[in-house]
Amino acid sequence: MTTTRQNKVARLLQKELGDIFQKEAMNMFRGALISVTIVRVAPDLSFAKVYLSIFAPSKDEKELYQAVQDKAKTIRQMLAQKAAKQLRIVPELAFFVDDSIEYQENIERLLNSSNEQEKEKTQQAKDTKK
Repeated sequence: MTTTRQNKVARLLQKELGDIFQKEAMNMFRGALISVTIVRVAPDLSFAKVYLSIFAPSKDEKELYQAVQDKAKTIRQMLAQKAAKQLRIVPELAFFVDDSIEYQENIERLLNSSNEQEKEKTQQAKDTKK
């Protein structure tokens, strides 16, 4: 269960990290679109899991994820500068790729194929009754 303070810190981190990725993406990640989807903060506020959605038409998603991992210290320093007034200690950041969109698309595809199979079965049943 998350506390009110955890939620506030998570929202602050999500907003500030989103700004960092939006403004610095051209320099750091060659124009890739990286958005922060979810931030989960530990109860002691010392650690944060940051889930990223990465879209890059010209580069591989894994390469960009690795670039984010490599620049994690720089990103944390930028975050510290932006959130210095609100946070005493900036949490350690761990980045993960958010695959919830892909998971949702997979579920929709499975449901659509299931619906198509049901339609085929009902059509075959109608044809055999005639």
